[in-house]
Amino acid sequence: MQFGVKLLASVAVIVICTQIGRKWPTLGGLIATMPLTSLIVLLWLYSDNPTDLKTLADYTKGVVWGIVPTALFFLAAFFCFSKKMSLWVVLSASFAVWLIAAAIHQLLLSKYHQ
Repeated sequence: MQFGVKLLASVAVIVICTQIGRKWPTLGGLIATMPLTSLIVLLWLYSDNPTDLKTLADYTKGVVWGIVPTALFFLAAFFCFSKKMSLWVVLSASFAVWLIAAAIHQLLLSKYHQ
């Protein structure tokens, strides 16, 4: 039951952002970049184990450092869209940029987490 509630709440956020984005694309983008997903994850992690603050701290550290690969994803997408590339080329290029940045992200975090 708890998993179902989590799933429905999470899907609702995505659907709401999509609906807003159809009418007001920049507002939809702003709302989508709000820490809504991270807020939901923090709430779910906390509800699963309220005394495990280390997991919450580690999660937020990952989010802070994850902003860089995410920003690079959107910069690559913006650049590709401005060059009038197809959606699939844009997504492929953007995810490739994100994947490389995320791999570097994980490498650096593991190197400095020791």
